Amino acid sequence: MLVQNILDAKGNKVFTIAADRSLADAVEMLNRHAIGALVVLDEMGRISGILSERDIVRHLGHDAGALLQRPVADCMTPAPMTCTAETTVAEVMEWMTRYRIRHLPVLDGRGALAGIVSIGDVVKRKIEEAEIEAAALRDYIAS
Repeated sequence: MLVQNILDAKGNKVFTIAADRSLADAVEMLNRHAIGALVVLDEMGRISGILSERDIVRHLGHDAGALLQRPVADCMTPAPMTCTAETTVAEVMEWMTRYRIRHLPVLDGRGALAGIVSIGDVVKRKIEEAEIEAAALRDYIAS
């Protein structure tokens, strides 16, 4: 199974933000869209980072009062790991586990942002796949 299968099911909508926007703006977007991460784009529309809930929480201990006024660039993970639509879901699962990441931007053949997959998307797809296999086995045994 490929990342493209996940994108076909969930769509390729990605919420993005500029690195110079405030963390307050980012938190508002995360809450409004009920998402766990924003892809950070540079002036040319290329990925320069990713800002996740974990990134924000990690910085709360330093100066919580001033945190929301700081720019996204101060807290984002720069140069995030990415995949393509042709990457296998097994590879994505392995990367997410090994590198402890929950969101992976998907790039098209030109290197442009084409979607995003989360650990939840991957787990949901694997569960669906297991249910289909179980149903096929039940049908086989019953016939």
